[in-house]
Amino acid sequence: MGKTGESPLHSISVVIPVYKGETSLPSLIEELLPLTTESRTQGGRRYVVAEIILVHDNGPDASDVTIRALCDDHDVVRALWLSRNFGQHAATIAGMSSSTSEWIVTMDEDGQHDPAAIPSFLDAAMDQRASLVYAKPSNPPPHGAVRNAASRGAKRALNLLFGGNQSQDFQSYRLVRGVIGRQLAAVAVSGVYLDVALGWVTDRVVSVPVFLREEADRPSGYNYKSLFAHFWRMVLSSGTRGLRIVSFLGITLAAVGILMALYFVGAWMVGSVEVPGWTSQVVITLMCSGAILVSLGVIAEYIGVTLNVAMGRPLYLIVDAPFYTLPVDVAPAADDAGDSSAGTEIAPER
Repeated sequence: MGKTGESPLHSISVVIPVYKGETSLPSLIEELLPLTTESRTQGGRRYVVAEIILVHDNGPDASDVTIRALCDDHDVVRALWLSRNFGQHAATIAGMSSSTSEWIVTMDEDGQHDPAAIPSFLDAAMDQRASLVYAKPSNPPPHGAVRNAASRGAKRALNLLFGGNQSQDFQSYRLVRGVIGRQLAAVAVSGVYLDVALGWVTDRVVSVPVFLREEADRPSGYNYKSLFAHFWRMVLSSGTRGLRIVSFLGITLAAVGILMALYFVGAWMVGSVEVPGWTSQVVITLMCSGAILVSLGVIAEYIGVTLNVAMGRPLYLIVDAPFYTLPVDVAPAADDAGDSSAGTEIAPER
């Protein structure tokens, strides 16, 4: 409890989904540690990073070993273990559900996000009475021109199709009110896109300029196939407007077909022009068939999302710490029976 007239102390939980963090995590934690002692923002607000939650998403490297070491070295760091790879959004939601602070900061493990921006996030949230603050890159994201252009194009397409411009703000570096993040995590279902879901429950969203740093010495975990799946999940999470677009497409094609039929019948009756033959018929058939197949595909995707929810498919599953191989130099000695396998057996964390 602060002194009379002193600003309240704002606690922050930092949630980091970890997929390939074996080499990048230690330096990121070192940058976060100074924030775990009481500090002040530029606006004079007191804050402290009360916990750093590392969510192990079962990547291909030895991130689990790094996470264990960081938890052993720093009391403020704790781990959350998922049963398999569920993806960045599910891992982030899992970490949010386990947080305990007034505010939650989510960030990547690859070093792009500078922890020094966290105080400015808090100032923006308090000054503008916002529940959600996004980092707004002040420089082009360090992913290459093609990927950056694809990302911008996808966000513009979403804005055009679904209205508004909120998707322009979507970023994995964000600050959200703790109570909102935890309650959202409690009701989130399989297939949800976190930023779209946050848009359902928040109407005060602001952004803060942040310089994105280069990634650590590892390739991005996203290829173009996974990025397209990422975009498609945004579409499916954005409500039923996709189905409305399908309905509009069907009505438009039906109207065009009726107008063309009336034109050709009228032209045949007055004998002014000959009715086109097989070429026109084939073109029209291909157009309508393609539209029907695309529409059926979109509807099937929505049915698939609904089926996953109805079947109870979990968004994530938290388990105890995974098994691991003990290093030889710290392995337990062989017992009196002369067990020669000691030092190489698989043992759970205790």
